[in-house]
Amino acid sequence: MRVLQIGHSPDADDLFMYYAIAFGWVSHENIAFNNVALDIQTLNEKALQGALDISAISFGVYPLLFQEQCLLRTGVSFGSGYGPKLIKKKNKLLKSNFKVALSGAHTTNAMLFKIAYPNAKIIYKNFLDIEKAVLNDEVDAGVLIHESILHYDESLEVEREIWDIWCELNKQDLPLPLGGMCIRRSLPLSVAITCEQMLTKAVKIALENKPLLSQMLEERNLIRVDSKQLETYLNLYANNDSITLSQTQLNAINALFKIGYDYKIYSQILSVEDCLIPLEYTNFRDS
Repeated sequence: MRVLQIGHSPDADDLFMYYAIAFGWVSHENIAFNNVALDIQTLNEKALQGALDISAISFGVYPLLFQEQCLLRTGVSFGSGYGPKLIKKKNKLLKSNFKVALSGAHTTNAMLFKIAYPNAKIIYKNFLDIEKAVLNDEVDAGVLIHESILHYDESLEVEREIWDIWCELNKQDLPLPLGGMCIRRSLPLSVAITCEQMLTKAVKIALENKPLLSQMLEERNLIRVDSKQLETYLNLYANNDSITLSQTQLNAINALFKIGYDYKIYSQILSVEDCLIPLEYTNFRDS
């Protein structure tokens, strides 16, 4: 039995897409997973260090991982007309060098924010602490992610949607690539393919059994929102578009990579098709 270390965030969509495996609904005779839940920036950093076999990551960090990690086609979260929100106190005017709290240097929303607000003074905080930092005037504004976008203090308002920044930069009708998964290239190809198949199956089964799985997550106090908010959040970020990357989603990731290259965030421009696990091996083996 090969036991692989897999990291996911503690937010509801990642838990929902993974826990069909944790609950034993998806398994393999030769592969098992040891899972750990960490905030997304910590996961990005661990992926950069090669500390996990498989990990949830921000799409914005992937070009820095290309040499050591492949992208998986499953477990993805995109925004379509929605996404992270830049919030501030109502009626507060932001100067060009306003102080802002972001959830991590390598997140997709941080990348887009830095392009749109090059003079802002950035501090990084756990995403759960960002709203409080704004309320306590520790910062002038903050970017909310995950379930935080669903409900925040009534004294706050949205200054700008990260979705709007994305639309202005890519100039196409494409969804916003937020989170995906990567796997170490050093793993045997047959193992990597099997892992992708298992994780894909887990997302499919989760969606097919959405009421039951949601109830089980709630009963075990694994999520931070109530039933109604969970339903809303999963509809946004853990849906049929999360099962496997579509051509439109591939185009969106390529657009993100190009924006990062054009603004000198990345040293090379990547094609997402070169970042995925090659499946030709399976075709040859089964032919």
